[in-house]
Amino acid sequence: MPKLSRRTFILGSVAAGLLTMPGIATAALRYPFELGVASGDPRPDGMVLWTRLAPAPLDVGGGMGTANVAVQWEISKDANFATIAASGTETAVAGEAHSVHAEPRGLAAGTEYYYRFKTGEHVSPVGRTKTAPAAGVEPASVTFAMASCAHFEEGWYHAYRGIANDDPDLVLFLGDYMYEKQSGQSTKVRGYVDFDETDTLDEYRVRYAQHKTDPYLQAAHAAAPWLAVFDDHELKNNWWGYQSDVTATRKQAAFQAFWENMPMPKSMKPANAAIPLYRRVGWGSLARFHMMDTRQYRWKQAPNNNNTNCTELNRTDRTLTGVAQEKWLLDGLAAGGSRWDFLGQQVFFASQDNDGAASTCDVNEDAWDGYPASRKRIAQGIVDRHVRNPIVLTGDVHRHWANDLRVNYFDHASPLFGSELVTTSVTSNGGTGTPAGLDKNPHLHYVANKRGYVRVTFTPAQLTAEFMTVSSVFEKDPAKVTIGVEKRYVVQDGVAGLHSA
Repeated sequence: MPKLSRRTFILGSVAAGLLTMPGIATAALRYPFELGVASGDPRPDGMVLWTRLAPAPLDVGGGMGTANVAVQWEISKDANFATIAASGTETAVAGEAHSVHAEPRGLAAGTEYYYRFKTGEHVSPVGRTKTAPAAGVEPASVTFAMASCAHFEEGWYHAYRGIANDDPDLVLFLGDYMYEKQSGQSTKVRGYVDFDETDTLDEYRVRYAQHKTDPYLQAAHAAAPWLAVFDDHELKNNWWGYQSDVTATRKQAAFQAFWENMPMPKSMKPANAAIPLYRRVGWGSLARFHMMDTRQYRWKQAPNNNNTNCTELNRTDRTLTGVAQEKWLLDGLAAGGSRWDFLGQQVFFASQDNDGAASTCDVNEDAWDGYPASRKRIAQGIVDRHVRNPIVLTGDVHRHWANDLRVNYFDHASPLFGSELVTTSVTSNGGTGTPAGLDKNPHLHYVANKRGYVRVTFTPAQLTAEFMTVSSVFEKDPAKVTIGVEKRYVVQDGVAGLHSA
């Protein structure tokens, strides 16, 4: 009998889990793992294992009632669980939407594991995860996928299917996992439940649950550990943090639901309308992932004054990250200890000045262009700290981009210090037309208005970024949808700048 590949096993396990609901009338006895399993935030000795009990995912409360439920978890080096490496029991609490965030310890570093959950007579689908390499260990090669912007209504999740099939070591999700509002697009392929805009905890929970019923999303979660951050749509379009117009009650609800539905540590559970989102994950001596938060601490976006009055936008004290996070990032970069440093964040980092003139402000005020002093402090800080290979990873804009980075974008001869990889949306509409000002911004090498994700493979010597696209998000049948490399770029160790491959 031929040996099953890991991806075949994972996809098969997810599918099996989706089909094993016994159909017993009593809600408490129905199959509770309808939302699948996930893992995230890997450490050398463990990771977070996640599930959420919901036999009726689109009902308020998920069909679980108000009782807390004991859930067992098991982790093994083999997919058949012949030998259990670690196990334990967690309590799925009604006040946390019956989510489970188990955190095994004492596992072997740099090792692949399989995991599952049990409650009563029910067994969850099986997930594959991995511990990070030990400090000082340099892996020969690492592959991760990065994705963003997955409006449930606007397309089928073939990009997630591609990610699951790729067998990555890690998945980075860079924001807009769900959308607070209905699409409004005439081409939408499926619909959200009745309410138009989420603003209560119950509504946010149902919205996440609806996304998580998708089998391709479940497969991508089950294929590898995730590092996830939010952007704006997990709360409200284009929200800002400092002196925000969003109520504390709504923030608390959105952050609570985000944490409940993500494989994140218990220590990241939100409190007082705030969530400790930014953090750093090491991958031996080869890489560090600096996962950032560009929403909670940002100032309000500068007004668009027809590109003439740029006074507010150019204030030197404007910040996108907040003072504390900026210091955390630059201090972490200064500490060194890794060959590659990845800044996992949400909004366009490189300059995209539409008219190419420093005297105007013909920019996207919601991106780093709207906070030029904040960007310059970080860029100059990276240069001053001699960071070997800084790579910014970005979502948000619903298009693929490949950009080089410099401190002064209006001096086209100034030196590069790093590169930016921007992933297009999983499904969300990319608009029409060609972005303005490409000829005024020679550091912007590539843009594609297609749906997909980015696959990155890096070694001690080189990084290869593959911009993956799907042929259609409107065709449901996977046999009729292709997933392939649209464009490929490389970055050589110690040499700033992208090169087409």
